[in-house]
Amino acid sequence: MAKAGVVGVGLSGGVDSAVTAHCLQAQGYEVIGLTMLTWDGSLPIPDQGRSGCYGPGEGRDLEAAREVARRLGIPHHGVDLAAEFRAAVLDYFREEYRGGRTPNPCVRCNQVVKFGLLLDKARRQGIHFDLFATGHYARVERRAGDGRCLLMRAADRRKDQSYFLARLAQSQLRDLLLPLGGMTKTQVKDMARQLGWSDLADKPESQDFIESPDYGVLFSAADSRPGPIQDDAGRVVAQHRGIVHYTVGQRKGVGLSGKGRPLYVTRIDAAANSVEVGPKSSLYRADFIVRDLNWVGLAEAPRQPLSVEVQVRQRHRPAPAEISPGPEPGSVRVACREPQLAVTPGQTAVFYQGEIVVGAGTIAPN
Repeated sequence: MAKAGVVGVGLSGGVDSAVTAHCLQAQGYEVIGLTMLTWDGSLPIPDQGRSGCYGPGEGRDLEAAREVARRLGIPHHGVDLAAEFRAAVLDYFREEYRGGRTPNPCVRCNQVVKFGLLLDKARRQGIHFDLFATGHYARVERRAGDGRCLLMRAADRRKDQSYFLARLAQSQLRDLLLPLGGMTKTQVKDMARQLGWSDLADKPESQDFIESPDYGVLFSAADSRPGPIQDDAGRVVAQHRGIVHYTVGQRKGVGLSGKGRPLYVTRIDAAANSVEVGPKSSLYRADFIVRDLNWVGLAEAPRQPLSVEVQVRQRHRPAPAEISPGPEPGSVRVACREPQLAVTPGQTAVFYQGEIVVGAGTIAPN
């Protein structure tokens, strides 16, 4: 018996979203494919055959998504979100770098565009669906008692993407299906091959934000205003080429080779248009402030100290920590058991208790 409801699946043309659509179809859902279109041709990004969320190769990804829909026998719709993506993601990305912070465009896109504006615009265009699904590796479970939707780590910890979904609201999680959350990547590829989709199983993965190896293409010449690079003693050791080209923890490309010791970017001061550098030891922090919080697993912000594991970037090993009310409303102070490397202002900090995402926010400047 077919399950009640129609599911819109975010189809990218890759193996994960294709297997997601197949699994839901096999479960009896009526499935339709939705592909987000973001490329507007406004930036000089050459087509180098790369694949990413924003770039001239979007046409190939759209055709790949259409082919997946054809194989499954489901309707497919491309949804033009170029203007929305530019305002919500590209402009945010630029402003954060101009402010001396390092943004996370994937977290932002998921929160505002992919799990928000995409669904709204598709429905305004007359596309009907009750639920939404993607090929992300994470799990959503409804908690007995209060019915709160819990975001949880994927079974495949190497592919876990709960970090990127940690800013989703309860309203977004409530109607979300993540069929791959209990599967491993190997299982997903094996299933694709069994379906005769070896081309998808063998397709190179891409998680690039833009189809360029250099984010500098997003900025204008006015954003590259030179200024001083200062060492930990306050001495000017070089000139930078614009703060938008630097991030905390960076060593390569800073232009300080031959200075006698490895130097890393430790701080960016947008007001002074300066970049500060120091030894790797200067990058470790045990305490920091997180703002703009989304409490996924809690009904309200904790009023007492809470033991968690904090993850300060996607590839960071979660670190035991205690969070407590911060110095300003809507913030928390994070005290790690051991100092952590390159806690970067502007990046997303996600708090876990076991497999459950407790909350997430933005790391504040030092």
